[in-house]
Formats: sequence, C-alpha cells, structure tokens
Amino acid sequence: MDFAIRQATDDEYDTLGEITAQAYLRDGLLDFGEDDTYLGELRNVAKRAAAAQVLVAAADGQVLGGVTFVPSGGPMADIARPGEAEIRMLAVSRPARGRGAGEALVRACVDRARSVEGCTGVVLSTQRAMRSAHRLYERLGFVRTPDRDWNPLPELDDITLLTYRLTL
Repeated sequence: MDFAIRQATDDEYDTLGEITAQAYLRDGLLDFGEDDTYLGELRNVAKRAAAAQVLVAAADGQVLGGVTFVPSGGPMADIARPGEAEIRMLAVSRPARGRGAGEALVRACVDRARSVEGCTGVVLSTQRAMRSAHRLYERLGFVRTPDRDWNPLPELDDITLLTYRLTL
C-alpha cells in the first residue's frame, strides 16, 4: 500500500482522534472502556499538536493512522529523560493494519529524533497486551527497559506500562 507520512493538518485532527480512540477501545486497552478518562486525551489531537508533533500516515486523502512525536524535553513527554525523544499514542485504523503504516510512523519518529541536536535515544511506553507493537519495536531495534516501567495511575495497582528505548 502506498501512503505518505507527514504532519497532521487541522482538518484531520478529529479523524485521527477517532482512529486513536477506537484502536484503544476495540483492542481492549482502556481499563474503563467508554468511561475511561484517557479516551478524551486520545481524541484530543489538537491539544497534542499544540505541544508536540503529530504525524499521520495517509493514502488517497484518507488518514490511516498517526503518532505523536515528542522532541527532547517536550511537555508531552511521560518518561523521556534529557536528550531523549518520546513516541506516544501510535494507532492505525483496523482496515489499514498489517500494511506497514505503523512501522513507517515509528521510523519517521526515529528519523525526526536523529535530526534533533543532542538527542541520544527514543523512548516509549506500551501496554502488556500490545504484543504486535512490541514485536514491531523490537524489530526496529528498541530494547526493553524494565527499570523504567511505570504506572500512570498509582492509585490502581494493576496498571504497569512497559518501556522501550532505541539508542541513536
């Protein structure tokens, strides 16, 4: 499938927000389903775009998926340390899965990180259930960093995000 990776445009924010929200919902990645407060964050692409770089994979005028790239020190970073970029909220629509859009989005983030002066690595958080994403990250050279695993909701014991890092 031919597609382009580029910066998201304002008129694509709602579409990408819904793709991201539906990916998390349909894959069972939100502990509270439709009532999960994180669902609003997933849909709010405009907020992300104001604080980071939002990239989309697009083909024939359609958004297939997207990702948020947080350059070194960006306000949307969850786990990045000084000199690290972070990848967040990678999602591809169900019909577009398996065609390389997710990999192309991750590679675009890595390329952007390499262009950031002083950036030595790219980090990301992922859920245990995201096994296909884990395989993608590992295939691209990311390695697990269990010492950086974390819980975004400390009041809940059973939510631990796994972390990965790619050294540039």
